[in-house]
Amino acid sequence: MSVLLFAEHDNTELKSATLNVVTAAATLGEVTILVAGSGCSAVAEAASKITSVTKVLLADAEIYAHGLAENVAPLLVGLSKDFDYLVAPASTTGKNLMPRVAALLDVAQISDITAIESGDTFVRPIYAGNAMATVQSSDPIKVITVRTTAFEAVAPEGASAVIEEISGTADAGKSSFLGEDLTVSERPELTSAKIVISGGRGMQSGENFPMLEQIAEKLGAAVGASRAAVDAGFVPNDYQVGQTGKVVAPELYIAVGISGAIQHLAGMKDSKVIVAINKDEEAPIFQIADYGLCMDLFDAVPQLSAELDK
Repeated sequence: MSVLLFAEHDNTELKSATLNVVTAAATLGEVTILVAGSGCSAVAEAASKITSVTKVLLADAEIYAHGLAENVAPLLVGLSKDFDYLVAPASTTGKNLMPRVAALLDVAQISDITAIESGDTFVRPIYAGNAMATVQSSDPIKVITVRTTAFEAVAPEGASAVIEEISGTADAGKSSFLGEDLTVSERPELTSAKIVISGGRGMQSGENFPMLEQIAEKLGAAVGASRAAVDAGFVPNDYQVGQTGKVVAPELYIAVGISGAIQHLAGMKDSKVIVAINKDEEAPIFQIADYGLCMDLFDAVPQLSAELDK
């Protein structure tokens, strides 16, 4: 069996999520990584060193510079005849790209898998993670997205796979890149951080989030938020943790002023240790928290910050 894994990157660095997906892909067969971008040879070099990777395909063209799904999907479809599986992380990029690939191939996508039982049988969460479904596919080629938090990352070095340059496809002409507005931060990326501190509706306004940012700086943590906080305009969308946001599984997750709606729990309940701070003792977050502090966050957070300064 052979697997083609779509690598996420920014044309300079390979995203860490790829290392987790390689773990899943390697259980299915020989792993080939596709690096599609512009001026991304350094990414291909990094991919060739990943443990368990046997080959890297490099499609270096301007039309792939920003990873537009309308252009990348035909590339994957064109390569699919040589593979049994097409795999990508269940990230924003993967969720945007792989359904288009599956539609073009006229197969069912297998989304957000958390376990692999056999070559055609997979486990994935349903009902916001409250139940796990075991699904079996008879499609000749399987299009899969992988929940990265469910698989350990492989070593970033240890292999020396061959890099093969391939020609790209023509511009589909269905979309164009206009610009991007990125949040610049020295803190770790939310999905790869070992510690995450998130705020919810209880923060009351975006002006109070610097309280959490101060804690994050002292702990080397990333800052997240519930959907309620994002919808209220407290913080940008890329802070959102949950079913419709980012799925995280850090060593430590601190939930501040978050009630624990099912949508939010789906994105963080696999965290190793969960700490909840909420003044409502009936808040659902306490049911899954390892440690709970029933206290007004505006009293608790400053005290926590002061303790960290000692």
